[in-house]
Amino acid sequence: MSAEVTFALPSPYGPRTATVRYHREGSGSPLLLLHGIGHHWQAWGPVLPALAARHEVVAVDLPGFGTSPALPDGVPYGLEAAVPTVGAFCAALGIERPHVAGNSLGGLLALGLGRAGLARSVTALSPAGFWTEPERRYAFAVLAGMRLGARTLPRSAVERLARSAAGRALLVSSIYARPGRRSPEGAIGETRALREATGFAPTLAAGRGVRFTGDVPGVPVTIAWGTRDRLLVRRQGLRALHEIPGARLVRLPGCGHVPMSDDPELVGRVILDGCAAAA
Repeated sequence: MSAEVTFALPSPYGPRTATVRYHREGSGSPLLLLHGIGHHWQAWGPVLPALAARHEVVAVDLPGFGTSPALPDGVPYGLEAAVPTVGAFCAALGIERPHVAGNSLGGLLALGLGRAGLARSVTALSPAGFWTEPERRYAFAVLAGMRLGARTLPRSAVERLARSAAGRALLVSSIYARPGRRSPEGAIGETRALREATGFAPTLAAGRGVRFTGDVPGVPVTIAWGTRDRLLVRRQGLRALHEIPGARLVRLPGCGHVPMSDDPELVGRVILDGCAAAA
């Protein structure tokens, strides 16, 4: 079921309202899914059936991404503001301390929610924030190039490229190890999401000084990294484990930065195991 919710947010200029669109399916304990920068909730599509068989899954279009409108004026996009924004979204849905799984930016947010006591368990797939400065600059340059390409290519060219595995590789190989497994509709949809993301530039700007440091106490944490992640290289997983020594570090063989499509069975199992650790 796809829906939207509007809720209040504080700002330096007084209360503001935000609207977030999301997809909800399944039954059981709630599991919140958070996508990466420039993406949308459909990134989780390959693993949704397995997750919804065990949990009530809420897959979110973060503010300024997918079909969710931008944040209201006065509400920043940085991590310190994003965590309470996602917390307010959960409260508006009546969800208290869900399991949270996130990819890239969403993985960073998931860890922030865990640290804030707003998550029952955290599974972070290639989370942002464990880079060195050169690694961050490289990743941001790749993302900016992807954004430029998505905004420059005519829609007819995107649709034509998406019809073949080679064309989909040109469109999305920066984030997938097996881009040919993406459906034409999926490649078209995420190129459009990247092109139209009003939150992309402010989120990227806010991320320049971000490093995740310190533990996430009292919450089971799983860190998973694709062995073929070309955007955030896998050695960053070891840094994450150093910061969060109680975390479980899992390698995802043959997977890229967005692993849900590369190996849905493995990624679904890792997320479900992460949730079970909080039982």
